[in-house]
Amino acid sequence: MKKIIFILIAISVLNNCNSTQSVANNSTSDEVPEEDIVRIANDDIEYEITIIEPGFNAWLLSMARPRGYYSQYYMESRNRIWAQEWNSRASQPLRFDGNLYEMQIDYRPNIDYGYEVNYKLYNYFIYFQLTYKQQLSTIIPRI
Repeated sequence: MKKIIFILIAISVLNNCNSTQSVANNSTSDEVPEEDIVRIANDDIEYEITIIEPGFNAWLLSMARPRGYYSQYYMESRNRIWAQEWNSRASQPLRFDGNLYEMQIDYRPNIDYGYEVNYKLYNYFIYFQLTYKQQLSTIIPRI
């Protein structure tokens, strides 16, 4: 693994600050069940995405469009827009909920992350917007 591009950690607003802090510090506590952690990593790709989000994995398996439904280009174009807005909100914690936008996403438009990373990130953005009633652009998130 040459580089980790980002780690998304989104914990429900209902969780208290202490549990959020322990997850944000990447501790290996038993507070986060393994089924709530989605990782994409293998020897063929240089980039990794780790998503720690209660319910996302179940949603991905049951609600998201199957792999191959959207082209990589389509997902990349949405991911660029949504990542840019996400980063804008993460840099303004007094204006936007700091529990929702804890970290910025290092998503660079000139890098080919491959289909799988774009697929997981695209679907996370959809899940996030629908679950937390956030709209990251004028593009309406839908399944």
